[in-house]
Amino acid sequence: MQLRVILCGFCEYISCFSRLQFKHETISLIFSSSVHLSAVIWAGAVQQDTGVRSVSVGENVTLQCFYENVMAMHFSWYQQPLGGRPELLSFFYKYDDPSKVDHWLQKKPRFSLQREEGINHLHISDVQLSDSATYFCGSSHSNMVEFGDGLFLSVEEKSHTEIIIQEPTSETIQPGGSITFSCTVHSGNCGEAQTVCWFRRGSQPGVLHTQRKDCRPVAAPGPPSQSCTYSLQKKDLNSSDAGTYFCAVASCGKMLFGSGTELIMTNQTEGQAAQIKVLVQLSVIRTGVLLLFLLSCVLFVRKSDPSP
Repeated sequence: MQLRVILCGFCEYISCFSRLQFKHETISLIFSSSVHLSAVIWAGAVQQDTGVRSVSVGENVTLQCFYENVMAMHFSWYQQPLGGRPELLSFFYKYDDPSKVDHWLQKKPRFSLQREEGINHLHISDVQLSDSATYFCGSSHSNMVEFGDGLFLSVEEKSHTEIIIQEPTSETIQPGGSITFSCTVHSGNCGEAQTVCWFRRGSQPGVLHTQRKDCRPVAAPGPPSQSCTYSLQKKDLNSSDAGTYFCAVASCGKMLFGSGTELIMTNQTEGQAAQIKVLVQLSVIRTGVLLLFLLSCVLFVRKSDPSP
């Protein structure tokens, strides 16, 4: 789903190409509508900070991005708010003057770039709650665009009392089975609807959305609060579903993350092999008992035989 969303953002990416003119000496390079992408590649030559990074309001943060492709000519950063579309943050040409201020960053004075050979770092100063989003670093050459895996920046207020409980902590399931993840959030009631996303970290990372929730007021002294429970059910599981699942809830301008649920998929062939091993051991024991019984009978017969 995340890749599909990014592909939607590429339309904007291409339209930006068509509107911009990059000048180097007397050469003006203009991308026309005939330009098309032959491939969109994740990661590869683009290496950026990944996973989830939590910061507090007012802090400064730098998102690192390295690229190895010497053929790359254009470099960009995209910001994708939770549940929203990717938005272009910065875009520059390899031979642009390093002192040139990016057109898009002029609208966001708290954002700046560190541009060097093989480096395109994004620096955010005085981080705000609105900066919570997934950030993608990209580069392009010829008809190919390469993107990093993305980093989710979680911005929190310096003091908050929200509690999030995720269950189960770990579960082992055989192929074809099912599991229900649960995420309970205890938070203040700010009058805003909560948004929940389920992230999976594993061999095939992805983002899963769920709409199911059950919120109820909490009767306790102090400011009004509520408890909301979100569930995600997965059926007919297979080996590709293995990984760690996290719930992320946007509540009252903050992002709350669960501790994660590790889903372990067992191999049926391994289970069958274990069963066969147990059966073989039982057969060996049974054969041994039978031999002991026969040996006892033989010894008894010999002792009972009166012949010299």
